[in-house]
Amino acid sequence: MSIAVKRIYESPAKSDGYRVLVDRVWPRGMKKEDAALDAWSKELAPSTALRKWFGHDPSRWEGFRHRYATELDAAAEHWRPLLTQASRHRITLLFGARDEEHNNAVALKCYLDALLKAHGQQ
Repeated sequence: MSIAVKRIYESPAKSDGYRVLVDRVWPRGMKKEDAALDAWSKELAPSTALRKWFGHDPSRWEGFRHRYATELDAAAEHWRPLLTQASRHRITLLFGARDEEHNNAVALKCYLDALLKAHGQQ
């Protein structure tokens, strides 16, 4: 199926499918009841050290993606259920960052898409 990425501040839509927040920290100003989450996978967020190093600096994007992928390689037990879900149904990775192009949800989507493609599921 497919994996989408969306800011958690955008209104939930039925087309989102399975909605999962992939940030370690709860988004500012967002009420839990308004988030319409199916899951909050803090374990899929980058480590605090990596998040602070990146600081949403676009010049560090490629380095961030590489380091984050290394962290994800060691966390298969956390992303494997999402990959299984994505192979059958649409999932939406939610994030709180302002930068819609350079954030962990975008990097995670690329990581999961590559795995789906490698296994012929995309």
